[in-house]
Amino acid sequence: MSTSNALHFDLHSHSTLSDGTLSPEALVRRAHAHGVDVLALTDHDVTDGLAEAAVTAAEVGLHLVSGVEISVTWSGVTFHIVGLNVDPGHSGLQTGLAKLRATRTGRGEEIAQRLEKHGIEGALAGAQAFATGPILSRTHFARFLVEAGYAKDMRKVFKKFLVHNRPGYVPGEWATLEEAVSWICDAGGQAVIAHPARYRISATRLRQFIESFKDCGGVGIEVVSGSHSASDAAGMAQYAKRYELLASCGSDYHGPEQSWQELGRPMPLPDGCVPIWKEWSMGWEENT
Repeated sequence: MSTSNALHFDLHSHSTLSDGTLSPEALVRRAHAHGVDVLALTDHDVTDGLAEAAVTAAEVGLHLVSGVEISVTWSGVTFHIVGLNVDPGHSGLQTGLAKLRATRTGRGEEIAQRLEKHGIEGALAGAQAFATGPILSRTHFARFLVEAGYAKDMRKVFKKFLVHNRPGYVPGEWATLEEAVSWICDAGGQAVIAHPARYRISATRLRQFIESFKDCGGVGIEVVSGSHSASDAAGMAQYAKRYELLASCGSDYHGPEQSWQELGRPMPLPDGCVPIWKEWSMGWEENT
């Protein structure tokens, strides 16, 4: 691992245990090859890939952060909350995540039924073929639809079939914000708002969400994300400063097919941000 002043962080990534396309081992090896020193594996609503990732991380000399990404419904909108440095053995966290996985399974069955009414047969089996881990997500349906020729790529298939007012859209009822943050905090972790610039809400609603998040015990916000532009990052940095939130960064990597979200590619945090890892104790000689 490189010296602390040069550490390269990527604190948001996914493996085949959720909707990524690389195994935990392959994900860690790719992160190491792309110069990542500290990687968080943050699969959706599951922590099952952390043990395999930790073995490979120790082998290649990369520091692995135990993470998870939790789906939240707040004021009728779906948000994602990343948990960093969680204890994957915490019973409360695992009980909550199991409920969300059951919700995903039920939603997947309904998505398949709606697609079948639209003339698309075999969607459930097709999506399940892509779901090699314990969760079934819209991404798995999207991969099936692309493979079956219903759209050219993932972005187009989502817009055509899987978002609001499209034939395969099914709203999810996820954890409350209070539940998600408490699961993370009770498991010893830090709660972080994932890719905040991606949500299609007004600035007023985003401020209200951040305030509610802080009231629940949330401490961080992804200033830099694979889906953020430079101007997005600058804007999120202002929110971090205004609300005294720690700044995080992550690619939100899902696999080599999404070349615009490569591991280790996120830009540096803007000046004035306090990095979420500042007080982490990992045997470093000094904080970054």
